[in-house]
Amino acid sequence: MSSVTNLRRSNGVTILSFFFVFGSLMSGLTAMMLIFRGGMLEPLWKLNPRARDSFAAMGPWALLLMAVVCFACASAAVGLWRLTRWGFWTALVILAANLAGDLTNALIGGDWRTLIGLPIGGLMLAYLIRQRRAFVR
Repeated sequence: MSSVTNLRRSNGVTILSFFFVFGSLMSGLTAMMLIFRGGMLEPLWKLNPRARDSFAAMGPWALLLMAVVCFACASAAVGLWRLTRWGFWTALVILAANLAGDLTNALIGGDWRTLIGLPIGGLMLAYLIRQRRAFVR
């Protein structure tokens, strides 16, 4: 990567890139927990037992979902880091889908805790849109 690219990437875009790295790692960890049920990672489900129940209800689709999320987040992280247009759009779609999911979980699922994600995701989405001119290739 050239030093010119490093100068154009704002701190905020760098932080967003790391956010998507974290998302990729967590969704990958969840996929591993789904593959190796009852293994050494099993105690981690105590952090969010509702997620375990929800994934169990989805059956094998849960693993596919986590694999797709892992790949999408990793792609967004790399694309944002490199300031590519596809990275911008990938991150934008992921953030928008997450906002829609949080709103749906609150309104239809009655899980009002998901509303905390709306202002956070909204701010990240707004920031990314404001930075759209940085993504030139």
